Amino acid sequence: MRAARPVGGTAAVAAVLVFIAACTTEPPATPASPATTRTPPSTPPSSLEDSVVVEGLDAPWSVAFRDDTALISERDTARILEVEGDTTREVGVIDDVVPAGEGGLLGIAVHDTYLYAYFTGAGKNRIDRYELTGEPGALALGESETVLDGLPAASYHNGGRIAFGPDGMLYATVGDAGDQSSAQDLDSLSGKILRLTPNGGIPADNPFDGSLVYSYGHRNPQGIAWDEEGTLYASEFGQDTWDELNVIEPGGNYGWPVVEGIAGQDGFSDPVQQWPPADASPSGIAVVGDVIAVANLRGERLREVPLDDLAVSTEKLVHEYGRLRDVVVARDGALWVITNNTDGRGDPTEGDDRIIRVPATDPP
Repeated sequence: MRAARPVGGTAAVAAVLVFIAACTTEPPATPASPATTRTPPSTPPSSLEDSVVVEGLDAPWSVAFRDDTALISERDTARILEVEGDTTREVGVIDDVVPAGEGGLLGIAVHDTYLYAYFTGAGKNRIDRYELTGEPGALALGESETVLDGLPAASYHNGGRIAFGPDGMLYATVGDAGDQSSAQDLDSLSGKILRLTPNGGIPADNPFDGSLVYSYGHRNPQGIAWDEEGTLYASEFGQDTWDELNVIEPGGNYGWPVVEGIAGQDGFSDPVQQWPPADASPSGIAVVGDVIAVANLRGERLREVPLDDLAVSTEKLVHEYGRLRDVVVARDGALWVITNNTDGRGDPTEGDDRIIRVPATDPP
């Protein structure tokens, strides 16, 4: 296992967050009122209720599974952790991570024997992969191999979600990194969803010849997931008016910065659902059964959108656990939801941050 290293920049991160608070989709959260004070349970009375899987995490960002073992990324410490029962163990630290603002160690994915990591380095974002060695309880990271480098980075709008699709290709969400017009520029990789081979190559059937771009016109997409039919969905942070849930088509233009939300303008693909940022700020998403689950930061809730009616939704965990960064389908079919209250914008309670287990179906 790699030795842990100090991760600096705490004061700098705080300064950056103060500066950008007024211009991002998810400003610092207002302290909870007495009506929304969070008192999350530590021991559930029933397996049909939500429960805490693990706690004491430091700004966790993503969860991925290596067989039955859950791995977690922490944005600012750059650590990869494995879950062992109700505790965690450090697998390794991702070198060259430079956390600042919304940047740092972001999304992770597992494919074959490799862990893939999307992270912010010195002035750029990149995707590296590491061979996972050892057995559960003693996993370790091999040497790094860069899959994709030179992605635009900033203190905000870094995108950062990666996942392997049912076609075996690696998809990555890239924010506009503060350069709004770049989202419409097909020669730029910012403001895009990218599709690449596991080795970082350009798939021959990508929509634009010689390009990694799969879709464009995105502001800050942070969630991607597929249903059983292979349809790709993505969540996206809007600016001041609408956050979005989109159905992603190859070569589609999703409008930013020309339009935000449902515009009905020719040439742009409208979202299937939109929400005010105060109620949403959607990050990670997952498809489980016949619903899309959407983790919301500023909105502090888990939203569920039925696949057979993408224009409606229901809500769970509203103000119960604070900011929700990611949601994944665990090996038992339940949802695991990551809280994000220690990232500098939340209102942490004792035990934050956590992974919360939410049953995938309601009790009969």
